[in-house]
Amino acid sequence: MCAIAAGKRGLRVIVIDHANKVGKKILMSGGGRCNFTNTGTTPANYISANPHFCKSALARYTPWHFIELVERHGIAWHEKELGQLFCDQSSKQIVAMLLAECEAACVEIRTHCAIERVEHADDGSFILRTSQGTFTAPSLVIASGGLSIPSMGASGFGYQLARQFGHDVLPTRAGLVPLTLSGTHAERLHDLAGVSLPVEARNNGAIFRNFMLITHRGISGPAILQISSYWQPGEELQLDLLPGIDTAAQLDEWQHARRDAELKTLLGEVMPKRFAQRLCEHWITSKPMRQYNAPELRAITELLNNWPLIASGTEGYRTAEVTLGGVDTDGLSSTTMMSKHVPGLYFIGEVVDVTGWLGGYNFQWAWASGHAAGMALLS
Repeated sequence: MCAIAAGKRGLRVIVIDHANKVGKKILMSGGGRCNFTNTGTTPANYISANPHFCKSALARYTPWHFIELVERHGIAWHEKELGQLFCDQSSKQIVAMLLAECEAACVEIRTHCAIERVEHADDGSFILRTSQGTFTAPSLVIASGGLSIPSMGASGFGYQLARQFGHDVLPTRAGLVPLTLSGTHAERLHDLAGVSLPVEARNNGAIFRNFMLITHRGISGPAILQISSYWQPGEELQLDLLPGIDTAAQLDEWQHARRDAELKTLLGEVMPKRFAQRLCEHWITSKPMRQYNAPELRAITELLNNWPLIASGTEGYRTAEVTLGGVDTDGLSSTTMMSKHVPGLYFIGEVVDVTGWLGGYNFQWAWASGHAAGMALLS
């Protein structure tokens, strides 16, 4: 995106990629259909030490700008849920679109090109020693992403370069990642792997309502991936197991209308039966509704609305969709993405300490920050 914007301005641009082909994360995203943006994008959908930093770029390149580009290339798309936009056919179309735009802007792309050393010359230019020779340019953009999914070629290269040029790098950790369980919870839930149910996950003031999936190692699903970016080791998650249901009223109705039915049977009507049975084996005593007194019903309501779950950790960068933390935004211009320390040096995308929610927000940050830098590059 940065190369396209700069190329259209008439600048001579070369993209250097150590991978064997471009856009690998685009190709794998959205189950192969690429969740390329989110129509509900706002700065509130991003995590950063400076929550204001992303505002300028997002305001100047919106989801509608990218949608216009997608439609201009004849790519059919649909909204899945919550503003998430996907290709009807394949994520390959998005990569092809970006490559076509690069070609039209006379952008040169080099793959299989490993960077061995980056130098800053006395005249302010940047010298890149690579496996395909030496390149010199007045501007250098670092768009190397974070640590997530190392099997796709992810590395800490961008952070190393940032430190080389005097930038602070905030601590990194896996985000949008499944959580692992150990001990009691793992023992009680591991054989329910594959069971999915809607929950409202809460932690550190963040609230996400969507599905939770029980896995062999712990818990995943959209609600858990979202909350994982806010969760810290040792903290307790609170899960509402009946989101959207007035639990106290539901229990009261059951006690009057279905007095002889057991609680586990009734819960099995509003959540997966296996999960309901497991709850009643270990967390709630199941008996006919007529046998519960008021304090017992209040305790059941509290447990169902605030089921406590302590994760032991995350599955790490191996399966994380994003990397939290990164290049400190205090050292960058929010308007141009240029370094405040080194003129002509830019950082964009995931390498920067700006991390979006699940659902196309990280791609929108990539497009927006790339466009901002591309429009500002020194010639």
